Amino acid sequence: MMNDEMLKEEDTDEEMTDACIRAVVESIHSSPTQAVLYLSGGASLALGWLMSVPGASNTVLEAIVPYSRMSMIQLLAKIPAQYCSQQTADEMALLAYNRALKLSSPGSPVLGVGFTGSLATARPKLGDHRFHLSTRTSDRHWASTVTLSKGLRSRDREDKVSSYFLLKAIANACKVPTTFDSELIESEVPDECEMFFDEDQELEQLINKKICFKVYPFSSDTSNNDRKIILSGSFNPLHDGHLKLLEVATSICGNGYPCFELSAINADKPPLSISEIKDRVKQFEKIGKTVIISNQPYFYKKAELFPGSAFVIGADTTVRLINPKYYDGSYDMMLKTLTGCKKTGCTFVVAGRNVDGAFKVLEDFDIPEVLKDMFVSIPAEKFRMDISSTQIRKSRGM
Repeated sequence: MMNDEMLKEEDTDEEMTDACIRAVVESIHSSPTQAVLYLSGGASLALGWLMSVPGASNTVLEAIVPYSRMSMIQLLAKIPAQYCSQQTADEMALLAYNRALKLSSPGSPVLGVGFTGSLATARPKLGDHRFHLSTRTSDRHWASTVTLSKGLRSRDREDKVSSYFLLKAIANACKVPTTFDSELIESEVPDECEMFFDEDQELEQLINKKICFKVYPFSSDTSNNDRKIILSGSFNPLHDGHLKLLEVATSICGNGYPCFELSAINADKPPLSISEIKDRVKQFEKIGKTVIISNQPYFYKKAELFPGSAFVIGADTTVRLINPKYYDGSYDMMLKTLTGCKKTGCTFVVAGRNVDGAFKVLEDFDIPEVLKDMFVSIPAEKFRMDISSTQIRKSRGM
C-alpha cells in the first residue's frame, strides 16, 4: 500500500514538472529571442522539449549535436584541448551566437548555446560526471560547470538533470521565469560566472572578428522577413541619395527588410575607431533606419554573412565587381568568386552612377552570361541623384 502511494506521488510530481516545463517552453517560444544550440554529451531531453511544443520555429534556428570527435573538430575548426570543458562550451556558444546572427530575422535578439557533458555510461568512468554550459547574447556571456555526484543517478537521470539545467539557462537568457527544480542535490553547487558587455566592448569584439556583425534595429518596420535588402557604404556622411536609393531598390525587389550596412574594416584603410562607428550610427538613429555594422569589406564575404540578400550598389561598384583586375588579374577567379555569391542566393541591384565622367547604368556593362540573372537594373527614370559623400565632405571643407 505504501509503495502504491509513493508511486502515485512520484507520478503527480512528474506531471507537475511536465506542466511547468511546457509552460516555460511556451513562454520561450513567445519571446522574440532566436537561438542556435550546439549540444554534445547530454541534455538531449531539452531539445525534445523545445521542439515538441508548438512555436518551436519562432525560437530554434538550428540545433546541432557534434557527438563524435571529428564532428566536434569540424565545428570548432580545431582539435580542442579537452572535449568536455568549460572552454569548449564557451567556444561552442560563441560559434552558435555568430551562426544565430546570420540566420535570424533582422533586429531579433539572438542566443548562442554551447553544452558539453561527460555523463554516466555503460562502463564506469575514472573522471567526474559533469557538464559545462555556456550562453551568449549580444550583451552577456554566462557560463556554468556542474559536477554531479558519481553513482547517485542512472544515465537517464543525469541526462534529465542536465536538460532541466539547460532549459533554465535558455529561459533565463530569454528573460522567462522558471519554477521547476533542476533536481541538483545540496552538494552539487554550480560553478557559475557571468560577464556583461557594453556597446564599446561589443564593437571591439566585432573589429577583432570575435563576432561577425552587430545590428542597430532603429527601423519601425516589424516585418518578419528573413531576406535583407542591403545598401552598403561608408556613409561619411549619410545623405538623401542613400535614402532614396534604398527606397527605390526596395520597391523593385518587393519583399525584403531594407537596411544599411557599414563595414568597420576597410580593404585599403585602417579600421574605423569605435567613436567613428558610433558617430555614423547616430545618423541612422536620428532618422529611424536600421544599420548593420560588419567586419567584411568585400561583397563575396558579405554574401556569406547575409545569404539570400539583395545588395544595392552603384554602377561604379559594378565596374569593380566584374573587373578581373581585382581578382589578381584572373577572369576565371572573378567568375568563381561571383558564382559563389550567386550560390548563396544573393543578387545585386544596380543604380546608375557617373563612371569616368559619364553616367552609366547596368546595361552599359558586359556582364558574363552565367552571372546576368544575379544583376537587376534600377532604371535611370526611377533613380538618379548625382551626389556623393565625397562631394559633401569637400563642400563642408572636410
